[in-house]
Amino acid sequence: MNAKPMKILIIEDDPIDCKKFMDCIKNRKDIDLITITDSDVDALNYVRLKHPEGIVLDIELNNSASGSTDSLEFLSNLKKLNLNYQPIIIVTTHINSKRTYDILHKNGVDIVLYKDHPKYSAEHVLNKFISLRDLSPKSSVATLKEELVDMETKISNCIYHEMDLIGVTPKLKGRQYIHDAILFLIQNDTNDIGVIQYLTKIHHRSGTTITNGIQNAIIHAWRFSSYEELSIYYTAKISHETGIPSPMDFIYYYVDKIKKLI
Repeated sequence: MNAKPMKILIIEDDPIDCKKFMDCIKNRKDIDLITITDSDVDALNYVRLKHPEGIVLDIELNNSASGSTDSLEFLSNLKKLNLNYQPIIIVTTHINSKRTYDILHKNGVDIVLYKDHPKYSAEHVLNKFISLRDLSPKSSVATLKEELVDMETKISNCIYHEMDLIGVTPKLKGRQYIHDAILFLIQNDTNDIGVIQYLTKIHHRSGTTITNGIQNAIIHAWRFSSYEELSIYYTAKISHETGIPSPMDFIYYYVDKIKKLI
């Protein structure tokens, strides 16, 4: 179930129906009303600016203050916006015609609700939105991007916290290399060579410089942090010859550790 309220745009010209929607939404926490408008022209601007997840569309805008009374024209213009996501569209109408309904569905409408049906109500319409949202197999592109950004921030914060625990401080250049390597490996299941190539590309440094930077950050941690702290926060095996982990052993340890933490 989605934690955030669903942003809804309502296109309706009947004052009574508008009031019913507003009264219903006041008592709900799962719906965030962008606005109610009787203009398809204004509605397109709201879609462009506010990116509603759901749209209620009255098919007969006979009392519209501006714009067209033809909802099919709105649907056609909506496609021309070339949105990077697909809003859920519910049409409400007094028309009871299979042919009309088929045309609407072909134009991207998810559900057509007959206003004269005994079960019709503003709450019924809004419940349909929530049902479609929860059953949708895909998140919108905008929502997906937001989730990816949130997850990347979570991973980054976790990496930096782990580095702080063992004394890999922000002043060390290798800290950023380590962070970027761990983040890359968590997001991309690749090999060691791929990691170094990736770091050289984004930091514009040679592979040797990148590797030395990581190595120096590890040396700094093992030189200045207490044995007790290191034994608690870094539990992987350490080379008997050098007394410290190799760069890739160190990075992969934290890849595995942070995957479990998140």
